[in-house]
Amino acid sequence: MKFSDLGLGEDLLRAVTDAGYDTPTPIQAQAIPYVLMNRDLLGCAQTGTGKTASFTLPMIEILAHGRTRARMPRSLILEPTRELAAQVSDQFETYGKYHKLTKALLIGGVSFEEQNKALDRGVDVLIATPGRLLDHAERGKVLLRDVKILVIDEADRMLDMGFMPDVEKIVGLLPQIRQTLFFSATMPPEIRRLSEKFLSNAKEVSVDPPATAAETISQGLIKAAPRDKRRVLRELIKAENVQNALIFCNRKRDVGILHRSLERHGMQAGALHGDMDQYSRTETLEKFKAGEYTILVCSDVAARGLDIASMSHVFNFDVPTHADDYVHRIGRTGRAGKQGRAITIATSEDSRYLDSIAKLIGYPIPPLEGFESAPDEKQDDPAEETGKTEKPRRNRRSRTAKKSSAPARKRQERAPVVEDADTNVALPFGQQEHVPAFLLRK
Repeated sequence: MKFSDLGLGEDLLRAVTDAGYDTPTPIQAQAIPYVLMNRDLLGCAQTGTGKTASFTLPMIEILAHGRTRARMPRSLILEPTRELAAQVSDQFETYGKYHKLTKALLIGGVSFEEQNKALDRGVDVLIATPGRLLDHAERGKVLLRDVKILVIDEADRMLDMGFMPDVEKIVGLLPQIRQTLFFSATMPPEIRRLSEKFLSNAKEVSVDPPATAAETISQGLIKAAPRDKRRVLRELIKAENVQNALIFCNRKRDVGILHRSLERHGMQAGALHGDMDQYSRTETLEKFKAGEYTILVCSDVAARGLDIASMSHVFNFDVPTHADDYVHRIGRTGRAGKQGRAITIATSEDSRYLDSIAKLIGYPIPPLEGFESAPDEKQDDPAEETGKTEKPRRNRRSRTAKKSSAPARKRQERAPVVEDADTNVALPFGQQEHVPAFLLRK
């Protein structure tokens, strides 16, 4: 099957060809015809399967007819993270190059003023994170009564991040008659319940079993002591043919520590986590995509928000505590049919997390073959783990002894010797105040 068999217009097919695509992925082949038929859709597809294009392409075709009004977008796409929202915005730029559609991106960390200007001009496509969209709605800057198409993307991630109450509030502002597209990488019972609440007579499309790793990804597991993890990671990077790589840590604090460690060992590395402002996050991602950084140390903020087709490696410096996150992390490589490699470094304390992952994907992560760790000549600074420089300890006893003896020595040095006239006995100053004078006389 080709894109020309899906019912898309000539201008859209030309943009798809310009982007280098000819054959749709399974999720695209199944979902696009139903979206063009204005059916509600429940899509379950693993990350890296081309899910985003399965709704952006038919939306462009539908929105090509009609006109927009100020502050009243014609379609709405909700994303859990800024990176995912920016990724969808880029796809509209790529595939809508021959259409005169307008869009606005409402995400946090960006000035309200520019976003308000875009809304005032009117937009066909509004791409937003839930929190920022509600901010604009409460200020009266955007009206959602004219939305014809609603897309809720990465619904399971929305649920994990606690955004579902905001999503339900936003859906309450939309018209009852609309087309709703609901996408999720996994389908737990709570997501199933929400889909039944939002959708009407929906067509369900599932191209992969929920939460499975793509066959294009070669997985490996290596076990190491906690103190050796950074050394083992450096040896893996040197041993593997790494073109570019994501390294995932569980904590934002560890992202900074590992980033500084890799830089100190001469590696071109950047850092990305949720506490960074939007400008810094965007700048870091652009440098990584441009090849200025070959390695990006990140938290799970990038597990679903980064789409680079030629990503060669993913390293799990920490085993994720949630099994679903493992699938999303390694899904950053092996995309668009290309081969990728995902390696996980685990300690003895990670056994229960590894068991959860094995239960989810249906098999244990295979041990990494052909790799033997050797002692590193340059040892890590122990202070890296805390980010503090350890001060040498002083002997508490000697310090106390010095404190107690110092005043006595000073008093002894300062005490003038007074010679008694009757006895010719030299007495320290002050002693004569306590000895009666008649005792000192002959």
